[in-house]
Amino acid sequence: MKLSLVSPVRNEEGCIQRVLTDVCQHLAAQKIVYEWILVNDNSSDRTPLILEAMAQANPCLRVIHAASPNGFGRAIRRGLDAVTGEAVVIFMGDGSDDAVDVVRYLRKLEEGFDCVFGSRFMKGSNVDGYPKLKLLLNRLGNKFIQLLFMIPYNDVSNAFKGYRVGVIRAVQPLVSMYFNITVEIPLKALVRNYSYAVIPINWNGRESGVSKYHIRELSKKYFFSILYVWLEKLLLSEDIRKRV
Repeated sequence: MKLSLVSPVRNEEGCIQRVLTDVCQHLAAQKIVYEWILVNDNSSDRTPLILEAMAQANPCLRVIHAASPNGFGRAIRRGLDAVTGEAVVIFMGDGSDDAVDVVRYLRKLEEGFDCVFGSRFMKGSNVDGYPKLKLLLNRLGNKFIQLLFMIPYNDVSNAFKGYRVGVIRAVQPLVSMYFNITVEIPLKALVRNYSYAVIPINWNGRESGVSKYHIRELSKKYFFSILYVWLEKLLLSEDIRKRV
């Protein structure tokens, strides 16, 4: 399967070159055919210059300069619209995700699963530097999602996930403009009964730059997306069945 990585990138001049180099080297060592769509989300630092220089040196990298306004969800949607692979992995550009896990996702999709979800909170996972308040709210929010949708998966809000491209097409239209897209996509896939595997993954806190995740601003947006998909499941269950 050809792999399409999608990464929104905003003001990551301190780490993006290292992230790109590490992942590309790992994929090349595994002889994986891939493209990496890097969506520059209106960066105001040297990030666009670094992305363009890296893309000139590696034809597998494609840079999209997103128009205003910025937004994590908007950037993800632009990247997903541009993929040409059969497998799609959403990968954070801040260095928090592990290149090894990208390959593990792809192998699970090649086994026949429609989706692969990583969990940072299960046996075998490793989490380093997760802020305590954010961790508490994460656990409460994900427990709410588990109870509402009656699912065992415990890390729905994590952005780092893999899908067959047909799943991405089936969950359209995507409406989230911010980080709430991290719950909209997987929940839409789940209510459509797509198959999924859950594997433990690694997560590392950022070593440079500033997080774009603002808890107070995003709480209402997350709740909207969760309720939106839940109502879709409740009211339109026959219309949104898995498309074979």
